[in-house]
Amino acid sequence: MMWALTSLLLAGVARAAIPNAMLRGMPSLPKIPVPEHSITSPNGTVLPNVTTTYYFNQLIDHNNPGLGTFQQRYWMNWEFYEPGGPIILMTPGELNADGFQGYTTNKSINGLIAQQQNGAAILIEHRFFGYSNPYDNLTTQSLALLTIQQAIDDLVYFATTADLPMPGGDAVKPNQAPWIMVGGSYSGALTSYTMVNKPGIFWAGYLSSATVETITDYYDYFTPIREYMPQNCSSDIQAVIAYLDGMYAANDTAGIQTLQEAFSLGGLKHVGDFATALQYNVFSWQSLQPDVGPGAMFYQFCDLLEVKDGINAGPDGWGLDHAINSWGNYWNTTFYNLTCQHQDAETCIGTFNPTDSYWTNITVNNSNRSWFWMVCNQIGFYQVGPPEGQPAIVSRIVQSSFIERQCVTMFPQVFASPPETPTAETNAMYAGWNMNVPRLFFANGLRDPWRGGTVSADGLNKPNTTSMPIYMSDGFHTSDMVTDNGVLDPTIAVVQEAGLRYMKEWLAEWKPSTW
Repeated sequence: MMWALTSLLLAGVARAAIPNAMLRGMPSLPKIPVPEHSITSPNGTVLPNVTTTYYFNQLIDHNNPGLGTFQQRYWMNWEFYEPGGPIILMTPGELNADGFQGYTTNKSINGLIAQQQNGAAILIEHRFFGYSNPYDNLTTQSLALLTIQQAIDDLVYFATTADLPMPGGDAVKPNQAPWIMVGGSYSGALTSYTMVNKPGIFWAGYLSSATVETITDYYDYFTPIREYMPQNCSSDIQAVIAYLDGMYAANDTAGIQTLQEAFSLGGLKHVGDFATALQYNVFSWQSLQPDVGPGAMFYQFCDLLEVKDGINAGPDGWGLDHAINSWGNYWNTTFYNLTCQHQDAETCIGTFNPTDSYWTNITVNNSNRSWFWMVCNQIGFYQVGPPEGQPAIVSRIVQSSFIERQCVTMFPQVFASPPETPTAETNAMYAGWNMNVPRLFFANGLRDPWRGGTVSADGLNKPNTTSMPIYMSDGFHTSDMVTDNGVLDPTIAVVQEAGLRYMKEWLAEWKPSTW
């Protein structure tokens, strides 16, 4: 699979070259620029560069400490720290944490909290992602220790035992100084899960786009996209999808083959893989942020569908024939080469060859494999077509069973047949939408495709209280975590200011304790 893509197309395409639908829409965080220089604290002290890597001896298995430890990477910035200030802890979640050190600076909500409260910010890598691995491989035997509970226990063990590299860093355990957890997307959910499962360790939490309620058939991923994308583009995509699904229902294999060939995808052997490929362009919505303009891949795609001879289509679009020609031409001239480069369609996009290295690669620093393990075993969130009767910008051919089959392909040692991911069990264990924990601040975005798993899901109507306040911006996925987004979008600024205000109030209530 080729990842070396350039320019603005990078963010939108990078996950498109993955045959697994779940992973192109992986709920990860936007990167923040990392300072390339040493930082000087307000009192003039020159501090280590925030890219300085530290290592913590983390337990391999919290249920069996005798197995020993592994080195868990973390990064830290204490430029604003003064004795008595809080420790702000975050894991970026399901990816290699290197390159995300900007979340320890005031370019992030983490750093803004640290600056306001004279605190220190830490970024810690999640077990089995990047180079924080209990074992030197990602076999299913090793991955058995990749669970939500082990991740929770990692954070608690770090907070309660780590001696931090800053002056006085051996005397800031949670009974000596307030600890705040910050997280976005999955790591935001992990913040909630940790404070539900291990109360009394972390004093407060800031949760951005936190997907706290695990959902198996997550067709609502595409609902905010359909609602907020240009209506003419949505109309034409829906026309093509309805045409494909109609042929599938009628078993019109010849018609489907003709449609695939219009997209340079005639070599795909399974219609489910073709239906998945048509999701690629919709997935590029997730790379949007307030600082991304009309040159973003998603809007380039819609312009190619909707602007004809300099004229913009009306809200109903140009209709099926033009949509097929324009969308297919986009694949033929641009998107296929960006996605597959020199590979044939079946090699690039097909999901039915279990010997492909994509499924068999067990080397470390393979976020796709580690995340899919969590998806298959605990998290779900299969991005599928909607039920009949609802507007569809992705095909109903793609259902959970189509993706669960891939759990067998990647992890045949564990799954003899497609698993039914126990999302209800996960929600029961960690409370999902039903958490009731004091001092949790929720920040969500209207345009976030993951909003359906957050406390701002449509129809949920979770109470907004001073103990668990819920704020919504017009932003996208975890937009409020990036400081500059508040400058660009006043609705995000309101969320950030509220979060800072609540942190100030809650921290004023904290008192040291004895364990």
